[in-house]
Amino acid sequence: MSLVRRAGAEDAREVLRLRQVMIDSMAGADPSTQWHAGALPVLKGRLAEPDGDFAAFVVDHPERPGALAALAVGTLEYRIGRADNPHGRVGYVFSVATDPDARRRGYARACMTELLVWLRERGATQVDLNASADAEPLYASLGFVRKPDPSMRLAL
Repeated sequence: MSLVRRAGAEDAREVLRLRQVMIDSMAGADPSTQWHAGALPVLKGRLAEPDGDFAAFVVDHPERPGALAALAVGTLEYRIGRADNPHGRVGYVFSVATDPDARRRGYARACMTELLVWLRERGATQVDLNASADAEPLYASLGFVRKPDPSMRLAL
């Protein structure tokens, strides 16, 4: 039996807590948690959609009942097809985190593995993510390669 399970609406607060752990680990990140109140109802709704294009895979914390030890969250996106991906299905991983007291146990790898299976089963032919320097070895061991990224962003 796997330690990993798909998160449900009842896990939303813990998913937000671990996302904040990830955000707090990034240089220059805003440590504010005020955004959690606005994000919680939307996240609960997305986690409650079993057939949606959003999924979080989690490991329950072995020493703290009701808490999560790790998570990997991603979406299945549609982009207009091209030669190497005619159906245009692309996975995007945007939140992988492990509670500081549960690190080095393989939990993030297990969550990522399940998320990649979920994306593959839904037709994704590629998966994109942004990696911190600390997380890059994990992703590289799963087959991810660094690519030059010409991305830009506009805040609306």
